[in-house]
Amino acid sequence: MAVSRKRFVKLMEPQNPGELAFVKSLLDGNDMDYYVQNEHFGALYNIPVLPSAIMVDEWDLARAQTLLSLLRPFPIRKEAG
Repeated sequence: MAVSRKRFVKLMEPQNPGELAFVKSLLDGNDMDYYVQNEHFGALYNIPVLPSAIMVDEWDLARAQTLLSLLRPFPIRKEAG
């Protein structure tokens, strides 16, 4: 039996906790798999040393970008990589 492993890629780096909560809610509401890198690190130290990054399943990346582009008044920054 083959084990399927998901590959996660960076969707975006939210600029503040409100933007992070909004995007997480959007992804949850559209049943997309994601996780947030460094989600609570800034809360521990209150310094922007490591920004959080929303990582989505690579198969959902285009869909997630489309959803965000329909709801955001500004373009999504493309991440290098």
